[in-house]
Amino acid sequence: MALTGFRPRPQPAARPRSGPRSGPRSAGTLRLLVVVAALFGALFAGAAPASAHAALTGSDPAQGSVVDRAPEQVSVTFSEGVAMGDDSLRVLDPQGKRVDRGKLRNLCSGSTVKYGAGLPPGLANGTYTVAWQAVSADSHPVSGAFTFSIGAPSRTSAPVPQQEAGGGLVGALYGIARYLAYAGFVLLAGGSAFVVACRPAAARVRSVQRLVVQGWALLTGTTIALLLLLRTPYTGSGKLADVFDFAGLQQVLLTKPGAALVSRLLLLAAAALFVAVLFGSYARVHAPDGEDDGGERGDGDGDGDGDGDGDEGAAAPSGGTEDLKGPEGTKAAPRGPDSSDSSDSSDSSEDLAKRRRDLTLGLSLGGVLVAAGLATTWAMAEHASTGLQPAVAMPVDVLHLLAVAAWLGGLATLVVSLYWGPAVERNAVIRFSRVAFGSVVVLVATGVYQSWRQVGSWRALTDTSYGQLLLVKVGLVAVLVAVAAVSRRWTARLGEVREAARPAGPEAEAETEAEAEAASGAEAEAVPVAVAAPAAPAAAPAPGTPADPARAAQLARQQTALATARTKRIRDADPVRLGLRRSVLAEASIAVVLLGVTTVLTTTEPGRTAEAVKAASAGQSADANQPRVLTVPFDTGGSQGKGSARLDLDPGRSGSGNELRLRIADPSGRTRDVPEVKVSFTLGAKKLGPLPVVLRHVSTGHWTASGVQLPVPGQWQLSLLVRTSDIDQVTETRNVKID
Repeated sequence: MALTGFRPRPQPAARPRSGPRSGPRSAGTLRLLVVVAALFGALFAGAAPASAHAALTGSDPAQGSVVDRAPEQVSVTFSEGVAMGDDSLRVLDPQGKRVDRGKLRNLCSGSTVKYGAGLPPGLANGTYTVAWQAVSADSHPVSGAFTFSIGAPSRTSAPVPQQEAGGGLVGALYGIARYLAYAGFVLLAGGSAFVVACRPAAARVRSVQRLVVQGWALLTGTTIALLLLLRTPYTGSGKLADVFDFAGLQQVLLTKPGAALVSRLLLLAAAALFVAVLFGSYARVHAPDGEDDGGERGDGDGDGDGDGDGDEGAAAPSGGTEDLKGPEGTKAAPRGPDSSDSSDSSDSSEDLAKRRRDLTLGLSLGGVLVAAGLATTWAMAEHASTGLQPAVAMPVDVLHLLAVAAWLGGLATLVVSLYWGPAVERNAVIRFSRVAFGSVVVLVATGVYQSWRQVGSWRALTDTSYGQLLLVKVGLVAVLVAVAAVSRRWTARLGEVREAARPAGPEAEAETEAEAEAASGAEAEAVPVAVAAPAAPAAAPAPGTPADPARAAQLARQQTALATARTKRIRDADPVRLGLRRSVLAEASIAVVLLGVTTVLTTTEPGRTAEAVKAASAGQSADANQPRVLTVPFDTGGSQGKGSARLDLDPGRSGSGNELRLRIADPSGRTRDVPEVKVSFTLGAKKLGPLPVVLRHVSTGHWTASGVQLPVPGQWQLSLLVRTSDIDQVTETRNVKID
């Protein structure tokens, strides 16, 4: 039948497919991409080395100390568990030659994390350099160096690493890959949860399909890059040229972070199967009644190509609108009904409902297991796996990551649906709002526990980098919740304005039907939308005139474009939907920054560890301010010539304010007097001394001296002369470090 009163008019929606697109949607898209790119660049343009999560809390010999004779071994103590190998602890002599035995000793006991390297006997005097490197329990590399001297300090040419482990270009690339891995997980897990829990019809929307699949591809690609290319140079040499050093891959696979990355790849294989079912069988069973299972949702324009131009879906299928119309344009009774139609339809509906329930239950359980497994690969190799209460912290960290994915990933999917998809139903937005609220509750509960565990004190919130970043994260979450509250208000008004915005009249009936079809998931590539009562693809040709298929197809495309344009105008003219799209876009922009701050936070030394390191350093400083105490045994060789001398130099600093206390005792420890005792100091490096000390006898076996002057700091040599008889005497020397 002819299309009554149809006159083709030039419409913006019918412009050629290849022409440039413009308008608010493309401008909004450009702004979104610019914001994301700018934030990403701001976060990682100046990427710094990963802060040490395991910190060196002590060493033997201590940093800068001078020992009388070569120790049997050098040991280092850490604040938490670390992974080290035979080459992780190296001792270099003053010429830069390695002198340790090359075999790492595990000296850990209880909660003490301690490793050592044996030294050969007979090492010459001079300054030795200890270079160490390890991988902390939360997968981040740490390194450092310190010196000690045997006998007296000397010049040293031993090379000391100038770049901190995990820094430089490799560290920046590793940080970017970690950020992208988090983003991929959020899009994959959160997008899938949005489809299953909030809007099953979105399984047929191509823009949503692309988002989830791209999240899977992003997480898979970054995991492979982290495992095969970046992990070895990140924890080893720090050189980008070593990205293809596959010899180190075997060692990486034996570590906890390597095992976590391999486990993630295996879980991503299961996730690929999940995504295939989600956008395959699940999408088909949620197709609207009467739609072919093979149909897919487009991008809100009717053509399904993702560009929003609405120039496909031309002709109505055979037996479509005309079959329901009579000669006068009125509806005719259905042809050929029989008594079994009703029962068959009921059975078919029940079967379809059962299939939907079964698939939804299966995808829900499988999706939760896969998502929880992926989240565990982070929990088992980062902050939660070490430190205080790891058995509690790891499950809490998994819940935290799942809540982040459900909130931020669902938010990203909602943005895509609002900007590049058919109209989103009000119920779907309400369901996501409830999911987001529940996610925020979980985030607050788990975040409070994690903050207490990692920060440890109120002072650490402001005095440590971790605490400061945590305050920034809390502020961003607060802003995000405030913007989400605005979105909830727009959602509450969505249904009211939607009803008020519908036009009246016979033609509006078709527009309303088209909008409902778009919202419920009924719009497919090959299914047109009726826009006039006597709908037909083209005017009937004159008798004897051959039909023009090209012209008929052109008219049908224009007809579909008109219907799509009307649906878009109704949707875009709705001020409530416009406000909702803008507020959700603002949420997504804040979420990008929040995810970046979270990534940096995972590479920052926890506040509790930083405070422990400060306390250890303060203890060492306090020890440095303690009196220098020396116990010197002696033997003059005569009768009663054996004994020991204890010397206390307080405070042991350069200047003239030092006090020296001397105690002489026999081998049993009882104080005794001797005929003569002398003390002097010499600083050979400065050619100072010997500087004699004037001792005053105060009691049996005790002498003191005030105002002992040591002009400059350095490694001084103390000389002690003890005479026990007229002919029996001995001189002993010891090194004393003066600050």
